[in-house]
Amino acid sequence: MSQKSLQEQREQRLRNLASVVELGFEAYPYDYRPTVTAAALHAEHALGQPGDAWPDEEVVVAGRAMTVRNMGKVTFVTLRDATGDIQAYLQRDRIGERYRAVKKLDIGDWLEVRGHPFVTKTGELTVDAAQWRLLVKSLRPLPDKFHGLSDKEARYRQRHLDLLVNPEVRRAFELRSRAIAFIRRYLEDLGFLEVETPVLQAVPGGAEARPFLTHHNALDHDFHLRISLELYLKRLIIGGFDAVFEIGRNFRNEGISFKHNPEYTMLELYWAGRDYLDVRALVETMYARLVQELTGSMVLRYQGRELDFTPPWPRVDYTGELAARAGIDFDLLDEPRLRAWAARQHPGAAERGGARPLAEQPFHQLVAKLYDIYVEPTLEQPTFVMDHPELISPLAKRHRSRPGLVERFEPVAMGMELGNAFSELNDPIEQRRRFEEQVARRLAGDEEAQPLDEEFLVALEYGMPPTGGLGLGVDRLAMLLADVPSIRDVILFPLLRPE
Repeated sequence: MSQKSLQEQREQRLRNLASVVELGFEAYPYDYRPTVTAAALHAEHALGQPGDAWPDEEVVVAGRAMTVRNMGKVTFVTLRDATGDIQAYLQRDRIGERYRAVKKLDIGDWLEVRGHPFVTKTGELTVDAAQWRLLVKSLRPLPDKFHGLSDKEARYRQRHLDLLVNPEVRRAFELRSRAIAFIRRYLEDLGFLEVETPVLQAVPGGAEARPFLTHHNALDHDFHLRISLELYLKRLIIGGFDAVFEIGRNFRNEGISFKHNPEYTMLELYWAGRDYLDVRALVETMYARLVQELTGSMVLRYQGRELDFTPPWPRVDYTGELAARAGIDFDLLDEPRLRAWAARQHPGAAERGGARPLAEQPFHQLVAKLYDIYVEPTLEQPTFVMDHPELISPLAKRHRSRPGLVERFEPVAMGMELGNAFSELNDPIEQRRRFEEQVARRLAGDEEAQPLDEEFLVALEYGMPPTGGLGLGVDRLAMLLADVPSIRDVILFPLLRPE
């Protein structure tokens, strides 16, 4: 629609509003009180037949006018509320002088209608209006569902319109909300306490990622938006809490893809006295019960595939699986041999980012990128990837029986990492050494390496008991539940380049 046409329609709607006010209607009422939703009314009269009427049943419905059909002395209006559509029938003989204002209705207006339900000759459940009022006038025309708001980016930028003209979009966000509510109940039933930790942090730790920077004027100091919830939650375990969790936003100054958004939601929990195997059992059971409650089955259909969340999930060994899939017949952590192998197998630029060939990248990045190439994309069913190399796991405890590895797992499905869990490193001397290695990487140009958080190290020296920790991506879980291909489809307002 051209700007000229849009302006003309807006001016006409303003004139319609003025006419309605002249006829005695309040321009912007302060409240409304429907007695029944569209869905509930349909459910109550699901067996109604054409010609049925319930004249003694007075209902009040309200919603946005999605269609307006003027037919002389009668007008049919389809009202849409949060649960669905219901038709209203407004006739001049019943409404009287207020019917003149019906002629000034536009698609998009909000109405409240009081009357009794009946079923039309065509089988449409309808409210025969005895009274009605305008709740708010829509001054702009709604976009056409098939032509006006079909572009994906336009839908993300104008989510309010996307929800209006594509009501099926709502389902993804309802499932997301129900999933978060389920997780909260599940953890609270296990004795976990929900807490909140700072979003603004002087030292952004807990993950390898590039942070966003901001400035606090009153303190005249630069702070970062958090990249992880981890280090502050661990301080609460040190302080004496046995089990804590937080569902909150993280911010990482990184690329955007179908499974990455710079602002995203994480669940993190820490459980004193437990290790990563206990946490693995929690994840397996919680996910299975969540999928069962929200979908009615432990088998979830995603993008044409069936994902079975029934425990137990398959377990695969990080280094063993990588070696097998890549055809490596030597110790994967033998740096000279792996670099030589990578130089032969991947002589060009890095397949997953970076200007240098894989063989010339820092060793921890080389190992991680080979995993990204050979293992993660192949894991379709819910699977636990177990026991990662220490060199890519600076906050995890060394494996009790496998040198060079740590006690860590990642749940993976449809080639996406869904989370990350450790037996948490609680040796302050070893943690300092690993932070110092991270600092050396930063000095060598690795902007995602973790800084040394002295305050956390001091806290750790007071003693953190053996603890299992977990981080789960809420957005990716919602993708699976809602069967949508992009993380943007489960984030109400994803980050976009400003127009």
